[in-house]
Amino acid sequence: MKLPRRQFLRLAVGTAALPALPHIARAQTYPSRTITLVVPFPAGGATDVVARVLAKGLSERIRQSVVVDNRPGANGAIGSAAVAKARPDGYTLVMGGVNTHAMNDSLIKPRPYNSARDFAPITLTALIPIAFVVNPQTPVAMLQELVALARSKPRQLSYGSSGAGGPQHLAMELFKLAAGVDIVHVPYRGGAPQLNDLVAGHILIGSIGLPPALPHIETGKLRALAVTDAKRSAFLPNLPTVAESGFPNFEMSYWLGLMAPAGTSRDVIDRLQAESVAVLMASDTRESLTKQGAEVVTSTADEFKRVVEKDLERWSKVIQETGITAE
Repeated sequence: MKLPRRQFLRLAVGTAALPALPHIARAQTYPSRTITLVVPFPAGGATDVVARVLAKGLSERIRQSVVVDNRPGANGAIGSAAVAKARPDGYTLVMGGVNTHAMNDSLIKPRPYNSARDFAPITLTALIPIAFVVNPQTPVAMLQELVALARSKPRQLSYGSSGAGGPQHLAMELFKLAAGVDIVHVPYRGGAPQLNDLVAGHILIGSIGLPPALPHIETGKLRALAVTDAKRSAFLPNLPTVAESGFPNFEMSYWLGLMAPAGTSRDVIDRLQAESVAVLMASDTRESLTKQGAEVVTSTADEFKRVVEKDLERWSKVIQETGITAE
């Protein structure tokens, strides 16, 4: 039986088995020095939040420093490309996502890397809900009201995202097609500067990852209209999905996952997968990420590879059909 896409992503939470003991034994000499975890986006965004929690837990488990290195630019392509070219010894990793390792392959020409060929998936780490939000200055409380306002003012409204070609951008562009509205896109260089301008009222509409926005939603500095996922977020259970708001079958999921350069030995991949899953499944890690709006999801390396392959195919078709670009 073919599983629904989100169920497939979640399945690994209960099935991410530890690798065979012989593999672990052969990897006992690793790591012997500091590991660099590249976050291809600015500090403060959803990817950075998850990476820093994981890095802290890994450092404690493996008794070696795991240092987060933010290398933003080009929708995550700059940092990701650096990791693709790094020595495949397990000491340079990347926190990839659906944007960097499924969308960019079709958005950026020429491609700076091939996601299927140049990386070794380790484990999924989290699902990040995407929310459509407004500054309270905006006179709308529901998604349908935003649609009505946008239809009355074509190209007079604008929305911000964390960057051109990112999942937040594509989520809103898909929604614009579904709703038949024309809202101008204002790309930012990461989720943190976008969030700052939304809270300050410099821009009134946003498509944003939920983790960094959640505290501002809870305090009323931002008003959430809907989440793009297929189901409601456990963090805001009263907030409807886009599909529930009158746009059936709309769904946009944003996953994050740990990757190494292609050619990294399977022993090292298995060691990193086992240690990362242990960190992510620990109650304190789950509590920390849950409070920040991220849903912990783990996987085996092979399960993660299949997720990447499926989304490479899916987003290639969407981007070709919609004409969305990273410009």
